[in-house]
Amino acid sequence: MQFTSRSVNPVKAKHQCLVVGLYENSQLSATASLLDQASKGHLQRILKRGDISGKAGETLVLHDVPNITAQRVLIVGLGSQDRGDGAGFVKIAAATIAALQKTQATSTLCCLGEAQVSDRDLYWKSRRLVEQFHAGVYRFNSMRGTSSGAPVYLQQVDLLVSDKADSKGVKRAIKDGSAIALGTNTAKDLANSPGNICTPTYLAQQSKKLAKTYSSLTTTVLEEADMKKLGMGSLLSVSQGSAEPAKLIVIRHKGGKVKDAPHVLVGKGITFDTGGISLKTPGTMYEMIYDMCGAASVIGAIHTVAELNLPINVIAVIAAAENMPSSTASRPGDIVKTMSGQTVEILNTDAEGRLVLCDALTYIDKFNPATVIDVATLTGAVVVALGSHASAVYANDEDVAQRINQAGENTLDRVWRMPLWDDYQSQLNSAFADMTNTGGRDAGSITAACFLARFTKKYRWAHLDIAGTAHRANGSDKAATGRPVNLLCQYLMDQAGS
Repeated sequence: MQFTSRSVNPVKAKHQCLVVGLYENSQLSATASLLDQASKGHLQRILKRGDISGKAGETLVLHDVPNITAQRVLIVGLGSQDRGDGAGFVKIAAATIAALQKTQATSTLCCLGEAQVSDRDLYWKSRRLVEQFHAGVYRFNSMRGTSSGAPVYLQQVDLLVSDKADSKGVKRAIKDGSAIALGTNTAKDLANSPGNICTPTYLAQQSKKLAKTYSSLTTTVLEEADMKKLGMGSLLSVSQGSAEPAKLIVIRHKGGKVKDAPHVLVGKGITFDTGGISLKTPGTMYEMIYDMCGAASVIGAIHTVAELNLPINVIAVIAAAENMPSSTASRPGDIVKTMSGQTVEILNTDAEGRLVLCDALTYIDKFNPATVIDVATLTGAVVVALGSHASAVYANDEDVAQRINQAGENTLDRVWRMPLWDDYQSQLNSAFADMTNTGGRDAGSITAACFLARFTKKYRWAHLDIAGTAHRANGSDKAATGRPVNLLCQYLMDQAGS
């Protein structure tokens, strides 16, 4: 799908569909009023019939409106003119693309940038339209055989710019939004791929392929022999039950000066999680293809970074492994030595994400990072705490935490700050090792973050637990959401000053 900014007369626009807004109480938007005047009150006559009220997200398609060149006019409810907010606008954008998809229109002129949204400018609204339109036409069809999935007709979207002075900002919004959508789709594609396809080796291959596309990127892959030499006994303990070898994938974006400290993203890449010897219940185990959503989002984010060629240095590190039960798998009660030298008593082999992350978080100290964010579908406990609306954020640095929160509020890919108090550390006490890998049922997401905090004392760090936000898993409705790619990209764009 291609996007452009257009300064045209919507009455004479030769698009297959015009998209205009309608506020509650039958109040037409500025462009809708122009169409009504040109059609000699046709829109008002339709409104009097009561087919649409202007409630946010309502849609109505009109065909062959008199004196309007476009074949169709899609009226979209904008809600109250006085109470429009960012979250509401995103829902409106999603409803718009859903309605467009029900037509066979291949081109549209979208005039929703004029909608009243409190504390949001035209750049913000235009970028959200681009992102939501891309999300609305996303399809994961690569695994289909005889069926092709729902068709996508829409190919060209023009965003109306009434004032040519706004054209530059809208063009920037299109560029940024398209790049973020590209990275989000990369994350979705990886996360939606089944475990027999998306293995640690596959993630490594896709990361190398990405580096061949962009000159700013380089990818290196550490094999199990390399990790053994580095003393990554914790990470390797997770993969030892699988025939699939673990990989530590390092993707570098060199956009800043050589001496500039990089911002590092670390992703949990458990490509399938059975729970190991601490076997999960079978009913929903199919969901465990999504236990690598942290890795997927990190790869997606650096894809966007490279597409925008952000003038900063960014490093993405993916700790990839399978967690399988076998005669060679780790047992509950095993004690392993991490790269940091600290030892871990494995009480539950299903608490494996922190075991791969802790060695990756130790490894990245060599980069002298400016900031570090790790991203992981780490705990079911965070789903109980926050549901699917917000990711949990933990941080050892107030500025990093604040910047992540700001990025979340900007993109509406929201986070909620959780405590990282020393009070919880005692739950990780072990009788025989430096720590256990689980603190029990109580405060499960917090103690998981406290575990990671023991390996991140040398740099500014935040942890995102995305178990509730990264995917939907309900039978045929299962799908990756692509979160938190938008959040990560906004954070990095803010760091780059773009």
